[in-house]
Amino acid sequence: MKEQLKAIGEQADRALEKVQSLSELDQLRVSFLGKKGPLTALLKQMGSLPPEERPTMGQLANQMRQHIEEHIEARLAVLKALEIKKTFEAESVDVTLPGVKLPKGNLHPLNQVLDDMIDIFQSMGFDVVDGPEIETEYYNFEALNIPADHPARDMQDTFYVGDHLVLRSQTSAAQIRTMETRKPPIRVICPGRVFRADEVDATHSPVFHQIEGLVVDKGITMCDLKGCLEQVAREIYGPDAKIKFRPSFFPFTEPSVEVDVSCPECGGHGDSCRICKGTGWIEILGAGMVHPRVLAGCGIDPEEYTGFAFGIGLDRLTTTRYKISDIRLLFENDLRFLTQFDR
Repeated sequence: MKEQLKAIGEQADRALEKVQSLSELDQLRVSFLGKKGPLTALLKQMGSLPPEERPTMGQLANQMRQHIEEHIEARLAVLKALEIKKTFEAESVDVTLPGVKLPKGNLHPLNQVLDDMIDIFQSMGFDVVDGPEIETEYYNFEALNIPADHPARDMQDTFYVGDHLVLRSQTSAAQIRTMETRKPPIRVICPGRVFRADEVDATHSPVFHQIEGLVVDKGITMCDLKGCLEQVAREIYGPDAKIKFRPSFFPFTEPSVEVDVSCPECGGHGDSCRICKGTGWIEILGAGMVHPRVLAGCGIDPEEYTGFAFGIGLDRLTTTRYKISDIRLLFENDLRFLTQFDR
């Protein structure tokens, strides 16, 4: 039996030298030390030995098992080191090679114009405020002097999402929230998405963007409004830009005006210009003095304070600035279009 144990040990050593992978090593472990292995089979024959030889043979068998296990562990360490080396070689990176140039993204044209507008207004002392896109009828209509029977509240014009809840049709609602929580002087702009039930075409979309502005203080007049908007027009369209007021109507301002800017394409001359359609002017926003009823509803005394408000269509600013003929291009996410506005 001693010779058999020795032969098993020699056989295991030779087999271990040929093992080249962890899976082969595991198979070898099972074949020599498993229940069906030669060492286990030999130990089952211990019962046939004389009683006085069994302790010695049992000790030798255990020593042989330990010998095989130690050699397997040593081979395991070698194979693991080889696996790590192969992994490092396969995943190695030559740091001297030139890098791969990744494509650079850029801001959407709407965001580019919005950032510029925010910079302009902040330089003039305006704060930026925001409000919820889902508004109550009170903030979207009633607080803006738009009663329940006003045409603007028709379901054909407004998206109702629940009882007395609407998708805001103008960011003026954020102005009301601001006047409720701040005391004059107030100077804020409210940029954001707004929603109206418009048919989609080259100049209309049910989702568009506004920048509404509000100034409330003592002694504010239409002259302050005109001076503010003239400065904004020059910042956007150049130092030669001019603006003009046309009488209009908005429920939340009185008096109200539409504001036109001299056409940046033809310099205000018309001359069959396709942008201004020969008029020399482009309508850019609506504005006016804040209605006293709106001020009073927000807890501001209209006898002591006055203010002006304006609303600029960010989409229209973007299309006129970049000479985009179809507003739908701003929403289609076509990279062929968007990559033209890389800064």
